[in-house]
Amino acid sequence: MNSKIKNYNEAFVWIWLPESTVPVVAGKLTQLGKSLVFNYGQSYLARENAIALFDPELPLKPGLLPLLSGMSMPSCIRDASPDAWGRRVMINKKFGKQGKNADVSQIDELTYLLESGSDRIGALDFQLSPTNYEPRTSVSAPLKELLEAAIQVEKGIPLSPHLSEVLNHGTSIGGARPKALIDDHEVKYIAKFSSSTDLFSIVKAEFIAMRLAQLSGLNVAPVSLEKSSNKDVLLIKRFDRVFSKNGWQRKSMVSALTLLELDEMMARYASYENLAEIIRFRFTDASATLKELFSRIVFNILVGNTDDHARNHAAFWDGKMLSLTPAYDICPQNRVGNEASQGMLITNNNRMSKISVCLDAAHAYLLSEKEALAIIEHQIITIGTKWQLVCDQAHLKKIDQRMMFGRQFLNPFVFDDLEGERSSLKEIASDLLSGVLKAK
Repeated sequence: MNSKIKNYNEAFVWIWLPESTVPVVAGKLTQLGKSLVFNYGQSYLARENAIALFDPELPLKPGLLPLLSGMSMPSCIRDASPDAWGRRVMINKKFGKQGKNADVSQIDELTYLLESGSDRIGALDFQLSPTNYEPRTSVSAPLKELLEAAIQVEKGIPLSPHLSEVLNHGTSIGGARPKALIDDHEVKYIAKFSSSTDLFSIVKAEFIAMRLAQLSGLNVAPVSLEKSSNKDVLLIKRFDRVFSKNGWQRKSMVSALTLLELDEMMARYASYENLAEIIRFRFTDASATLKELFSRIVFNILVGNTDDHARNHAAFWDGKMLSLTPAYDICPQNRVGNEASQGMLITNNNRMSKISVCLDAAHAYLLSEKEALAIIEHQIITIGTKWQLVCDQAHLKKIDQRMMFGRQFLNPFVFDDLEGERSSLKEIASDLLSGVLKAK
């Protein structure tokens, strides 16, 4: 444990250019008052294959680049910084305090960038040197050790130097739940662990939701379930890494929060309709992408994933155009009553978790009412008819199946105001719900 905090005033930003297996320095991030500002290096601007970190925010221009209104640092760089879990691990490493209770502001943003693991989401990393790249990595560790380290962080137990380094490797990945990075030869995974605060089997619920999403035709990250120390572990295959004969390539990514030009304090204003507008003008294959996004919104509602905030959506950035990444973090949330709302606004100021709200917004995704109804019907039928198959794959106990189906999955509330032709969706869901529950 090291209670001393280094004070950094700058960090050099390195990037893996498209199809490259080695990084190059792109520029410098500098502390300016309470803000972090970025400027490209002259050598980077002179490269023929240079791309902007994200053109709408940091275009390829010399000099300090102004921050967007309301931002304290470039959002496309903030995307590469640790989120809640990574910050808890780093707080544990430095102070040995309980991560969820410690004040994460004790460590500034530059420290989080410079001392978190280098195998972060996307294609950026951060160094003290503009000439020598030294990755912050750790030796590979068995799943059991990673799980043990995560449990200790949750309990506020200071980690041993070995476990601290093992878990620090994954501090740069996002999200609030316990997790770690795993390298398996030509594949990289994010491992998600159960939490001591879980009220139900969240790891299995996420596996089930992700598998049902795939069976429904959505583009999702491949997942698998493992056991370690008699605990469930969800493995999610990383889609921001490409293995080649020359080494690992990294794919640049930006979050929907960055696309919408919002920071964490303004995230509650994030809107799917505004994201759809951006897709129409900046994304490859806009029509297909809009249909995919609409399908993801519907699916999140049908499986009770209300944590669909703007950092849980992302796009690949190739320097010219954007393309939607596979879906990730489709995790049903605990649901006590019926009424629920989504993490992002669906249409106007409405975020209610209702299929009617999706149908009212279908035109924003260039879909007719008939096309939207067909998408929703297909998903309802898939969830209902494939439910038992996927639950068996997850070895989900019958009591947990009864608790989830009809509560998180296909909760009647999401259909209760459908009328006219739309009411057929309610009838299909009701029939499936009755059939599945009777079978139990």
